[in-house]
Amino acid sequence: MTRFAGKRSSGRRLFSIYNSLLEEYGPQGWWPTIQSNSITYHPGDYSFPKTESQRFEIVAGALLTQNTSWKNAEKALLNLHSSGNLSPEGILSLSARELESLIRPSGYFRQKSERLRLLSKACLKADGGMDTESLREHFLSVKGVGPETADSILLYAFRRPVFVIDAYTRRFCSSFRLFHGHTYKSYKGFFESRLPPRHGLFNEFHALIVEWGKRHPR
Repeated sequence: MTRFAGKRSSGRRLFSIYNSLLEEYGPQGWWPTIQSNSITYHPGDYSFPKTESQRFEIVAGALLTQNTSWKNAEKALLNLHSSGNLSPEGILSLSARELESLIRPSGYFRQKSERLRLLSKACLKADGGMDTESLREHFLSVKGVGPETADSILLYAFRRPVFVIDAYTRRFCSSFRLFHGHTYKSYKGFFESRLPPRHGLFNEFHALIVEWGKRHPR
């Protein structure tokens, strides 16, 4: 089998698994945004974020959910929202102690406070017209933002067709005997070279993989 034919075969299998997961779990509605003072999902609607405010909510959430559960990150986001400071300008206006107190539920609050400030500055300098790779490098230059967080920001906040690789994705590949790689880049390349570069598809597929991972613990 040629390499090209191999990609087509594994691409068809990926689509088959994707459709099975979508049929079983339904659209996931990620990334959720704050509406009426609560975290709201929007299954099947890939037009989010619709405002700059929603975009920043997603950016901040991608950092706050590091090394903690999404529920804890939610609490921190809602604290920032309730205080009127869920924006780059709002976060930069707070003292270190004030910001740490608001995001305490997300854990590692001192470290995340510093990094959220840096990320807020990066957001103010980010140009939505930048090509995807340049935008990715822009966020990767921020302390505490690694490939997974940067790609989450690109996919969910900037609606760019990049595939997010996390622990669930690696376990998914192993469980379905799809691919075994050694680097983040190799896993990312596996998905992006076998699927059409569509933001909505990458968004839903990654969200479905996360749901699969939650339902099938190690």
